[in-house]
Amino acid sequence: MKIAIPADEKSLASNVCVSFGRTPYFLIYDTETKESTFIDNSAAASTGGAGIKAAQAIVDNNVNALLTPRCGQNAADVINAADIKIYKTSSASIKDTIAAFVDGKLPLLDDIHAGFHGQADN
Repeated sequence: MKIAIPADEKSLASNVCVSFGRTPYFLIYDTETKESTFIDNSAAASTGGAGIKAAQAIVDNNVNALLTPRCGQNAADVINAADIKIYKTSSASIKDTIAAFVDGKLPLLDDIHAGFHGQADN
């Protein structure tokens, strides 16, 4: 299964980024092969619509699940339309987040927020 995680740095030792739409990078991780790839989030510098653009990048990378601390409604709509499940991260560490997901310990993210339209912190 391919998962996506917003990352502060291009490293498995990094923390999960608290901002989905404005994260600098996404980790694309295959839980079966343990292969990892970091992609730049081109939406991070957007003046608006960062969440939607970031969500489209997730969809374009053919992932099965997104692991994130939070997600705005517009981004969640794009991700849900592609049948990608969104899970709530419970740890700051990417390694711990992957382990928790593999162990089935992450809940589905059900507290989708309205977004921070026009603000730099989404």
